Order: sequence, then structure tokens, then C-alpha cells
Amino acid sequence: MATFGTLSDRLTETFRNLRTKGKLTPADVDGTVREIRRALLDADVALPVVKEFTAKVRERALGDEVNRALNPAQQVVQIVNEELVAILGGQQRRLQFAKNPPTVIMLAGLQGSGKTTFAGKLAKQLEKDGHTPLLVACDLQRPNAVNQLQVVAQQAGAAIYAPQPGNGVGNPVQVARDGVEAARRQQHDVVIIDTAGRLGVDAELMKQASDIRRATEPDEVLFVIDAMIGQDAVNTAKAFQDGVDFTGVVLSKLDGDARGGAALSVASVTGRPIIYASTGEGLDDLEAFHPDRMASRILDLGDILTLIEQAQAAFDEAEALKVAEKLANEQFTLEDFLDQLQQLRKMGSMKKMLGMLPGMGQMKQQIDDIDERELDRTEAIVRSMTPAERRNPKLLNGSRRLRIARGSGMTVTDVNQLMQRFEQASKMMKTVARGGVPNIPGMGPAGKPGASSKRGNKHKSRGGSRSGNPAKRAAENAGLAAQAAAAPTGSGFGLGAGPAAPPSETDLAELQKMLGNR
Repeated sequence: MATFGTLSDRLTETFRNLRTKGKLTPADVDGTVREIRRALLDADVALPVVKEFTAKVRERALGDEVNRALNPAQQVVQIVNEELVAILGGQQRRLQFAKNPPTVIMLAGLQGSGKTTFAGKLAKQLEKDGHTPLLVACDLQRPNAVNQLQVVAQQAGAAIYAPQPGNGVGNPVQVARDGVEAARRQQHDVVIIDTAGRLGVDAELMKQASDIRRATEPDEVLFVIDAMIGQDAVNTAKAFQDGVDFTGVVLSKLDGDARGGAALSVASVTGRPIIYASTGEGLDDLEAFHPDRMASRILDLGDILTLIEQAQAAFDEAEALKVAEKLANEQFTLEDFLDQLQQLRKMGSMKKMLGMLPGMGQMKQQIDDIDERELDRTEAIVRSMTPAERRNPKLLNGSRRLRIARGSGMTVTDVNQLMQRFEQASKMMKTVARGGVPNIPGMGPAGKPGASSKRGNKHKSRGGSRSGNPAKRAAENAGLAAQAAAAPTGSGFGLGAGPAAPPSETDLAELQKMLGNR
């Protein structure tokens, strides 16, 4: 969500200043609203939307719901979040499918907005949901537009109807009409019509789009808009709404680094919901648009639900049970580690996943510094091993490690570091799988007796009688000592209650090895 990164930073900084105040005065509210207005305008949000948004926030922030709140600053954040959800469309809107197939979906937008790529992304997602989409190539003006759609369709594994070569040859209205008929004959339940665009709005573009709409009577007309287009986004959306009309909006290039706030204005200005958001160049980088989740991301409150959905889609539950069983039986090998690594890669970019966690906006630089190619290097090292070496890492002597390093294009040091991390992770996972507490390097197991001896001794010193009568105090202390002697020894975790034993030479050697002091 790099597009809204600047807006998110500005709003987060504004709310951080609020949290230091126990009670908000009208001056505090006015100052906050003023900063919000500046942040939205700098992000290219349309001026009418900004005025309406800030007016509602100010009215609610000065109302009783904030004055009676235990934490006024958090209440203001909640108000801003709710108003952001409102301008983003309120509730999620899904595609509407026809009762009698095929469902016809027409794509409209300017040239370069990402219509052709979105057509492939949508086709792939519909394939996953059990549909049989057919792509229809009606962009016959742009050079090689038909070839591009054919390549995208092949990558998505979807069928395509492209009877005309394009490059200015063919009638797009006739192709669209024939494409719907071909889908009906071939029993495709969804038709995706990729139409032509222009560098700007003109009469010829609108006439062609209107003719295609009348000829095919689509169930959905999706307006694809570049999230980085700037203030012209609102004017373009209004022109398409007046000339063609559309039922939903698709935000493309949402992973860009422009201000992008104008895209937030489209739903509010046109009254049409945002249905999809394109977050990358890959065909899998398409998300259903949830206004509440997007508002949470903008306010750096995280998007845990989307992260969970991506994890559920990437991880195989049966495979996870097998891995858990292997961990419990101490059979976790590098082959299992490689399988888990590949499932992690299916979830997408690590930077995107970390960005969905709450508060990660404050660690933007650290997230940007993550080298995602490290996963490729790790996979190369593991794949350079023989099956026997993956199943039994103890076979990896010096000569084998040298061969693996050469085969993966890495160094022996890289191989050694990977094996050390794998051994540490295996030990911790085995301990957790058995219901134990993992041994943290340099700290020992959590809950080990003696780990907080100072605190324990402090409590013990207060455990005796405090009576001012010496005879009574001695009698009470004797009774407490008898109770302690009769009490069962040992902790609830089966560990002895006595003092902790000093670390052995083996423990020290293991600790030095884990710290790299070999």
C-alpha cells in the first residue's frame, strides 16, 4: 500500500500528538482537523471530499461522544476511521452474477490504466472460484493490444476470443457481440470484454464504449483507474460516468509510490463502489476491496483479516498437520523446511505481509531494507543438497558443505549459517510441539527456577511474621516453617524447586556455537 504511505504517515503523526493530551479542547480539535485537511489535500484528495470529510470529523469530535470518552484521542481516531470508511464506499461490494449465464463484464478506462492486465487477473481469480471465464479482445486500436491479451490469457490459463488481429483492423462492437455468443455456445459462464482506451477522454472513445455496452448489455461495467493519476481521476471518472456509466471501480497500481489520494475520491464523487484493488504486476496481485480494511491500513491500524485470508489460501491444512506430527516425533527435516518455505512464498511479498500488521508504519525503513532474495538463496542451498542430506543433516561434513556452496553459488559460511539457524529453529519447534517452553539463547528456558531469584528472595523476606511481640513472632515463624516443610516440592511444570544448577560445559559450548563464536 505504498500509494497511501505519505497520507498514512501524516495522519499517524497527527494522532500521535493527540495521545499526550488527557482532555481535548476545541483548539486541539481544530488543530487536528487542520492537519488532517492538509494531509488529504497533499495526497490529492478532491477538495469537495476533503471539506465534507473534515466537517463531519470536527462536528463529531466536538460532540458528546468524545467528551464522555475515557480516552478522547482514541475516540477521535475511531471517528476518522469511520469517516474514511464512509468515503471509501461504506461496505464491500462483490461482483453481481447473472441468473442466466453468461455473466458479461465490460472493462472501461483510459489507455495505460491497466485494463488488459486486470482482465487476466480477474480471469485467474474467477477460475479459482470455479468459473469458466472467456476473455474477449475488443481493443483493436492500440498496437499489439490483442497480442498482449493473448499472452495474459495464457498466463492466467483462461480461454480467449480474438478473431481480429487489431492494430486498427476490425470492428470492436461486432467482436464484442460475437464474443458473447461464442461464450454461450461454448458454455463459458463469464465473459470479460477488454475495450480500447485513449490517452484522454474524447467523443470517439465514449461512442465506442457506449456502442459496446448497448450491443452486449453487460451485467457489470468496471471502470479501471490508475491510482497514481492525480487530481484528474475525479474528472475522468465523471466523464466515463456521464458517457458510459459504470457499476463499479477498480483501483490499479495501488503499489505505486505516488500520493494517490485522488483515487479515494472516486467512490464518494461518483457514488459507485470500489470492487477490486490491484496491488502488483503479478496475476495473483488482486484483492477484493474492503473499505474498512483499507481505512485501517491508511491509519496504520493493520489489516489482520486480509493477512489471515492470504495465509489460509496459501497453506494446506493437511500438510500443516503432517508437519506438526513430524515436529512432535522429531522427524522435521530440511525437505519439510523447504515445503514450508515454498508455502510462505505463495502468500506473496514479505514486505506486503509485514505492512498489514498494526503499527508497522513506524518501521517502514526496516521493512524496506528486507531483502526478499534471501528466500531464494536459502532455497538454492537446500536444493543443492541430495535427498539423503536433506533428510539427515548430520551427513553434512566439510566436503559436502563445500560442494553445496559451489552448487548454490553461495559460500561455505552461508551454508553453515543456514544449518545453525535450522538446528535452532528445529529445537525450539520440537520443544513447543511437546508443550514445553523453548530454550532462548542466553536466557535459558522461561520459568526456570532461579531465573528471577532477586524477585523471589524479595518476596521471601516478607513472608515471615511481622508481629511486634518477640514470643508470638517466633511461634508464628515456627508454624510457617512447618507448613513449608510439609508442602510438596517442585513446580507445576515438573521442575525441581531447588536452586538452579550452574550451566554445564556442553551448555556453554552450545551457546557459543549459536552466537557464532566457534
